[in-house]
Amino acid sequence: MGSLGPTELIIIGVVLVLLFGATRLPQTAKGLGQALKIFKKEVRDDDRPQEVAAPPQQQPVYHQTNTTNGSVQPGQQPVQQPVEDPQHTNSPNR
Repeated sequence: MGSLGPTELIIIGVVLVLLFGATRLPQTAKGLGQALKIFKKEVRDDDRPQEVAAPPQQQPVYHQTNTTNGSVQPGQQPVQQPVEDPQHTNSPNR
């Protein structure tokens, strides 16, 4: 009961042709074959031992020696003060 005979395979083939059409079946089979090939390749590659990665390099540590106002702490971006555009300022001469 578990095996498929030639009659069952012919019926399955006819149903597939009716569902997908004769032109789509080769494209579908080709796509399925490529997907299986890629899957098998990835499974084989996954079984190989992973290479030991080099330890990450340490980032240089910066120490702040000047604590005056306007200094930048490590890891912060310097903040620029907004500059007024001379064309768009409200001047009393207008």
